[in-house]
Amino acid sequence: MNRVPFGVSQFDSLIGGGSPPGSVVLLAGDAGAGAREFAYTSATINAIGRVDPAMFELHYGSIDSRASLPDEIHYVSFTASEPEIYEEITHTIDEELVDPVSRSIAFEDLSSEYFGLSPIPRDWYVAKRRTIADLGQSHSRRGVLEALGEYLTEHASSSLVVVDSLTDLISLPDEQVDWDEVTMLVKGMKKASRAWGGLILVLVDRECLTGTQMGGLMGATDGTICFEWERRGNERSRTMFVREFRGVLPRIEEEDIIQFETEIRDDGLDISNVRKIR
Repeated sequence: MNRVPFGVSQFDSLIGGGSPPGSVVLLAGDAGAGAREFAYTSATINAIGRVDPAMFELHYGSIDSRASLPDEIHYVSFTASEPEIYEEITHTIDEELVDPVSRSIAFEDLSSEYFGLSPIPRDWYVAKRRTIADLGQSHSRRGVLEALGEYLTEHASSSLVVVDSLTDLISLPDEQVDWDEVTMLVKGMKKASRAWGGLILVLVDRECLTGTQMGGLMGATDGTICFEWERRGNERSRTMFVREFRGVLPRIEEEDIIQFETEIRDDGLDISNVRKIR
């Protein structure tokens, strides 16, 4: 495997088929500017490639000869359940595309670990009632970072994994998660991902981070794709640009590309225009 497709066809074609395997990529953006839609598209299109090659060809095209689809697709959330994530994805992508592949995407809900030490009632974030076994386990809760690390260790090899989202960890008390620990986990993720050989997409809301926090995350990952709103006259447009991405940024610079304009279609995020240096 020389490349792992992001699932956004025009972007993949410009960078040699996708991401170098073993990469941890930060999807950082303003609210609604496209980072989350990029992640939804990546998970859905790669899943379509596994379950319905004809549909994949229709909505993505031919996969680059240097690229291979990930073996599995995983979606990890700290606060949302599978039905909630499914509903969010269908707000971006046509349900006729999402429904056939939803069972090919493994959803992991870490709400129990995330909310477990908070005063929030358990019934708010756990769908089923507690059993006697649950009560016995409640005295040895895993930390949310430990839970994420264990899940990646078990499932990230040769897979596409979406982590949604590091921004959720900012609101946790320092005694539960210190931000330095988050950055350290991402650094460890980057090191381990070389052996795993897949692709990990990490969502973060840039508006919620300080410059120091954002800089630390960028330094801890292999690449950063930024998503912004740009005002042009009376209209706003979504834009995307690549920062510090090994094996990808040089290809974009060779083409003199400085920015991508994006739009949300029925089959997910797509590039509508490529801006080049004049």
